[in-house]
Amino acid sequence: MNAKTLLLFWILCASQSAAPLPRAAVVSHIPHAAVVSTGIAAIGYSKRRHILEIEFVNGAVYRYSQVEPAVYRELMSAPSKARYYDTNVRGKYLSVRARTRMKP
Repeated sequence: MNAKTLLLFWILCASQSAAPLPRAAVVSHIPHAAVVSTGIAAIGYSKRRHILEIEFVNGAVYRYSQVEPAVYRELMSAPSKARYYDTNVRGKYLSVRARTRMKP
């Protein structure tokens, strides 16, 4: 992460801890492709905005920002999508929950 991204993240965290603001739901217009994985149901990517969206098998959708196209290509071609995600995406990019998990 660069300094600008860290500053933005710090400002967001500080503002949320001082007075929580109501969160508007993130509406996605990024098409998702179904994938074969035990943990991931579908993956979407915006080349223009460098946004990666991961839909998990429980229905939760997370949006990751500033993801390079190479990461998306490698994820899509990885033999284990969940393992690649755990190693190369989770915790490495700023993320926001786009949709909560579905109720059983």
